Amino acid sequence: MVFFPWYPFAIERRKGEPTMSRTTLMLSSVAALLLVFAVPLFAAEQTLKPYILGSGGPGTIEARLPGVKTALEQKGFQSAGEYAPYKGVHILVITSDALKAAAAKSTFGAYGSVIRVALVETGKELQVSATNPRYFAAAYRMNDPLEDVAVGLEQAIGKTVEFGAKEGMTPAKLRKYHYMVMMPYFDEPVELAVYPSHDEALSMVEANLTVKKGGCAKVYRVDIPGKKETVFGVAITEGEGADGAIMKIIDIADPKHAAHLPYELLVSDGTVYMLHGKFRIALDFPDLTMGTFMKISGAPSAIEDKLRAVASK
Repeated sequence: MVFFPWYPFAIERRKGEPTMSRTTLMLSSVAALLLVFAVPLFAAEQTLKPYILGSGGPGTIEARLPGVKTALEQKGFQSAGEYAPYKGVHILVITSDALKAAAAKSTFGAYGSVIRVALVETGKELQVSATNPRYFAAAYRMNDPLEDVAVGLEQAIGKTVEFGAKEGMTPAKLRKYHYMVMMPYFDEPVELAVYPSHDEALSMVEANLTVKKGGCAKVYRVDIPGKKETVFGVAITEGEGADGAIMKIIDIADPKHAAHLPYELLVSDGTVYMLHGKFRIALDFPDLTMGTFMKISGAPSAIEDKLRAVASK
């Protein structure tokens, strides 16, 4: 039996008061235990959504961008790259020592080594949003939930609401997420190319991105310390898998999901991978209807073709 000194049944009985029965004591003890463990239980079952809306209101990208950069730097974030995929959208890709250290502890953790911050001019307001570190830490099965990183991000850009999913998902569900039956999981990536060494793989990817092979260009590169793993952000500008073409169809809700971009390519110990389009797009747009998904049915294979060209000799 576990007793808690502040609980009623542990208070010394005064003279003349009735003695509590054995059953009452047991029930009270159980109730106390439930109270003690209730908070962590509910915390573990919190639901998460893909994006954080930092702020809205009037303004332009040009006017707000310097202040957003400064705020992020003050919280320890470093710029990895920038991307303006189409008019009215500017994406900052940021990393940090904490993000890279967390990535080094997880299989394919490099996917979680960056956060994408989007500034979007909607015509009514300027939205500042970002990918939610807690959501993607779970989805990428990282060993670190990135709680401190998430707090720092929210302090830098603010947080009015999480968005991108009607209901959200628990961390447990995100760790085994797939869109539906027969769709790929996180641990079912697409293998694009294999090289004799990690350095050779990196050199080939860098060379292909430099000449913009297949209409692809480098947005960022982050090397994971102490590990042969590197993640690239790739701008796709041509064909059915082009960033602008896809987002025109699927980014129709409000707030905007522009922080979905850019797509990643991962080099791990000489092998070049990508997350399957049917996983990567669905993860960022979990409420996407099958009807809308069918409108971009060719996008996953088109993206694969583009990134395979970047990965290959």
